[in-house]
Amino acid sequence: MPETMTYIAHGAGGGPEVMAPATGPLPVPAADEVLIRVMATGVNRPDVAQRAGSYPPPPGASPILGLECAGEVVACGPDVRGFKPGDRVCALTNGGAYAQYCTAPEAQTLPWPKGFDAIRAAALPETYFTVWANLFGTSHASAGRLAAGETVLVHGGSSGIGVTAIQLAKAFGATVITTVGSAEKAKAVLGFGADHAINYREQDFVDEVKRITGGKLLDVVLCMVGAPYFGKNLRCLRMDGRLVLIAFLGGETAEPTDLRPIMMRRLTVTGSTMRPRTTTQKGEIAAALREKVWPLLERGSFAPHIHATFPLAQAAEAHRLMESSAHIGKIMLHVAD
Repeated sequence: MPETMTYIAHGAGGGPEVMAPATGPLPVPAADEVLIRVMATGVNRPDVAQRAGSYPPPPGASPILGLECAGEVVACGPDVRGFKPGDRVCALTNGGAYAQYCTAPEAQTLPWPKGFDAIRAAALPETYFTVWANLFGTSHASAGRLAAGETVLVHGGSSGIGVTAIQLAKAFGATVITTVGSAEKAKAVLGFGADHAINYREQDFVDEVKRITGGKLLDVVLCMVGAPYFGKNLRCLRMDGRLVLIAFLGGETAEPTDLRPIMMRRLTVTGSTMRPRTTTQKGEIAAALREKVWPLLERGSFAPHIHATFPLAQAAEAHRLMESSAHIGKIMLHVAD
């Protein structure tokens, strides 16, 4: 292995223009980590926030951007038992994936689904870990506990998270309603399996939810918009409904909101971020994905939708596309073959 690698630096933070290739030493895997020769990595909203300076990495995490990758294991820490050099894996990293080499805990590492290439494998970890934990998980209070036969509203249905949520919810027997911002995106999400698509620029989603459900409302709302939708989300939920917050793209501080539905309908309002979870908690999610979701991926039941792929050196262009919200599905970076 080389002594140095190329990675994407972002200095003290700012707009996409602060990103540039730089050279530095290879990371050294800890006892429970694998070192991966990165072939592809995904671009995610937390990367954009970290680059802008509003989402610093937690203590001990790599300061380099990038929360997921796919590639080849080239070294293992002494406590690693499930992987060996030469294995092709994808991983939810603790940072550092915008680089030629990256470490990841073994517990957060999974084999490529059979038939997948590096780009599609790298598109899996961040969105699949996030959706599984927040929409389906039952071991933590932040989970939506979505069950077969229930109805879920997924905001931002054309995003990477949104597409994954639609596909998984349908695969496990739920009815899916989603919001999008254009007719093109509405057509796309219906193609991914959504039962109904609401154009929030033209329709009030509360009224549409009432119409679509015949007034029965929803069991779960998965929201990445935040403040502007908080009160409206509450009005969409039926008895014992769950509102799960995973981002605040529209703002963090809600306007005065009628809280009575929470009490009158026994609603649960919860949320989480993935990065602060412990390795053990992320490992539990990885194990559930390998058991319940990887077989569906290998059967071709669904797959991540790749909107665009850029070379690693053009990470700034990938971030500009992410910030434009013009994409449908995942934005990826190609690092090596």
